[in-house]
Amino acid sequence: MSTLLEKHIIELLAEKNEKAISLLYDHYADTLFGVALKVTQDEALAQDVLQESFVKIWKKSDTYDPKKAKLFTWLFRIVRNTAIDKLRGLGTKNEKEVQIEKSNVYTIGVRTINPDHIDVLEHLNTLDPKYSKVLEALFFMGMTQQEASEALDIPLGTVKSRLKIGLRELKKLYIEPDEQP
Repeated sequence: MSTLLEKHIIELLAEKNEKAISLLYDHYADTLFGVALKVTQDEALAQDVLQESFVKIWKKSDTYDPKKAKLFTWLFRIVRNTAIDKLRGLGTKNEKEVQIEKSNVYTIGVRTINPDHIDVLEHLNTLDPKYSKVLEALFFMGMTQQEASEALDIPLGTVKSRLKIGLRELKKLYIEPDEQP
């Protein structure tokens, strides 16, 4: 249940009234800074995250739907995601994000590796460049889909489509002729 203040802020955001940002800052900045600091572990970086987050909040204010989330939940997600994106942009990761126990990197046996598949990079160059660029960015440069989208200057949906098609085309190269449908 929203408080009277939250309802007022929501109305101001919907109207793109600048007073909304002032009220948000007065009532939520300290808590949101705490969220940013918890993720970044750096006060200066957390300040940058908070400032970027308020810009995003203002720009996205018309997308807020009180039926989907409480105001604070929406604000929290924007700040948290901005902080995570900031860390990724700096090439650092919060150790809490790495979950080795959920990874299969250390459980793959040598018997599961097919020597014919080691030449993936060579086969990648046989694909249409629009697919190979996406696959290289994601698998060989370690980019996230969002980072690849920004680096290649293509929409995120296009990155996802090209990834799917590129992987399907690569798979065709590795399926034995008698195995193909």
